[in-house]
Amino acid sequence: MNRVISPVKVEDRAKLDFRAGDTVRVFQKIKEKGKTRLQAYEGLVLARKHGTEAGGTFTVRRVASGVGMERIFLLYSPAIDHIEVIKRSKVRRSKLYHIRDKAAKDVRRQMRNIRTVNAPEESTEGSAEKTEE
Repeated sequence: MNRVISPVKVEDRAKLDFRAGDTVRVFQKIKEKGKTRLQAYEGLVLARKHGTEAGGTFTVRRVASGVGMERIFLLYSPAIDHIEVIKRSKVRRSKLYHIRDKAAKDVRRQMRNIRTVNAPEESTEGSAEKTEE
């Protein structure tokens, strides 16, 4: 007797070949006002845990408006419609948690550059206004 427990095609999800370092687009089903729509979440796969077994998960990181966001998805979740692999990257680690620190370091560097750039501009604007009066 062959019963379907989940609407997910388990064989197709198990065959998905993506790993840490890949850029993926995850289409998630969202229910709003009785309707369902698909919402895409695109980012870098930081980790894939528990392989293709029932509790398998993967972590996706993206940067939105300068803020890093991470989301953990269940591989066999019925809320996920499908997963597209957009780009493959060659990485030497199976878990890319060091990307968090790297991103924070880049942000700090950018903030340092912004402070040095904005300081002289404010003083020149003030002097320009004084000369107009």
